[in-house]
Order: sequence, then C-alpha cells, then structure tokens
Amino acid sequence: MGFISWIILGLIAGFIASKIVNKSGEGFLLDVALGIVGAIVGGFIFSVVGLGGVTGLNPWSMLVAVVGGVVVVWLYHQVTGRTRL
Repeated sequence: MGFISWIILGLIAGFIASKIVNKSGEGFLLDVALGIVGAIVGGFIFSVVGLGGVTGLNPWSMLVAVVGGVVVVWLYHQVTGRTRL
C-alpha cells in the first residue's frame, strides 16, 4: 500500500474511531496519526488471531483499521486522562 493510501485509510479510520470512542474527533492531524497507528495495531491484532490484516483500500482493511483505531484512541484517552464526552 502506498503512502497516500495509508493517509486516506488512516484519516477515515481515525475519524470513525474517534466518533465511536468519544463522539467528537481529536482534530485532523491527530485523527490521521491515530488512524494510521490504529491500522498497524489492528493489522497486528487480526494477524495474531489468524485473520488477514490491512491489504489495501477495501472494506476488510477499513474494518481492521477501525478496530485498531478504537483500541488506539481508547488508549490515547487513558494515557492523556481525557474523559468520554
């Protein structure tokens, strides 16, 4: 997957994950960063349990990235002390 694809996937996954965790986004750049990290984390989690990870811009990769994004955004809130709004 190319750099632009990771940015697009990260943006969408980070935005969705932020909305799931706290109903408001964290800001454009933080959403993208958390989404990209979430895609990596989601790919790792899904690979460990025997499912495929991120394979490109497709629905499966989006699901993997959003699940990872939710984990990463939740951890971000735990570390920074932000509460759910």
